Amino acid sequence: MKGLKIIVLAKQVPDTRNVGKDAMKADGTVNRAALEAIFNPEDLHALEQALRIKDRVKGSTVTILTMGPGRAAEIIREGLYRGADNGYLLTDRKFAGSDTLATSYALAQAIRNLEPYDILFAGRQAIDGDTAQVGPQVAEKLNIPQVTYAEEVVEIKTDELRIKRRLDRGIEVVSASMPVLITVHSSAPACRPRNAKLLMKFKHAKTVTEMQDASEDYLVLYSSRSYLKIDEWSADDIKVDEVSLGLSGSPTKVKKIESVVFKAKESKVLANSDAEIDSLMKELIDNHTIG
Repeated sequence: MKGLKIIVLAKQVPDTRNVGKDAMKADGTVNRAALEAIFNPEDLHALEQALRIKDRVKGSTVTILTMGPGRAAEIIREGLYRGADNGYLLTDRKFAGSDTLATSYALAQAIRNLEPYDILFAGRQAIDGDTAQVGPQVAEKLNIPQVTYAEEVVEIKTDELRIKRRLDRGIEVVSASMPVLITVHSSAPACRPRNAKLLMKFKHAKTVTEMQDASEDYLVLYSSRSYLKIDEWSADDIKVDEVSLGLSGSPTKVKKIESVVFKAKESKVLANSDAEIDSLMKELIDNHTIG
């Protein structure tokens, strides 16, 4: 079987576990500068599925594709440390403020520049939006099959995959022809850790923009090691209609933002004893919380 060309759509997201009062801007967009940036968790699950196929099918390659500001190159490096082969960063002020429709349009245009490909992987959803829309929208724009809520690729054939899906009512196994886009559920296996040898190999990988602040010694190193180059594409590089990008291409509008703070009215601390647990159960039954 020939090697497969796999592309993983990944996103650098703000860590929503530490949201403060400055998390949102006045226009309703996320203030990414105020929050720590991390690799979107479900995209890491997607990367693991891609790397497992690379392990199974000799000659396969894994490419990371992400859209964001310059600092998003960090998640491409994280992908390289785990086994990805290369990466592309879509970065341009024209992408700023994109909702899922504008984001999927830009990603689809970039993917067309990477044709041919066999499998596109993405996380089910990103923790900064929870829409689960970008993956399916990309598949729709590329006119290829899609399989959502995937948990595992159970079989690989010459031109077809068999995929296990995790659904509310249980699991199912479906077949899909390639090329195909697969979104991966959080119940899929966690991504492997960084590989020490790959970390040493790629720790100096940079984009063209990052290179501007590099020392002369690094430039010499960079010129002799092509694998240290992280490709950086602008809107012009992927040949887009600018009206479909950013805020102008985003029909989603934030009308109102509310900061919700949960406060406990009362609490009770229980000792590790059967008597106190029995007492709590009786209380919950008496006030109809349970039962």
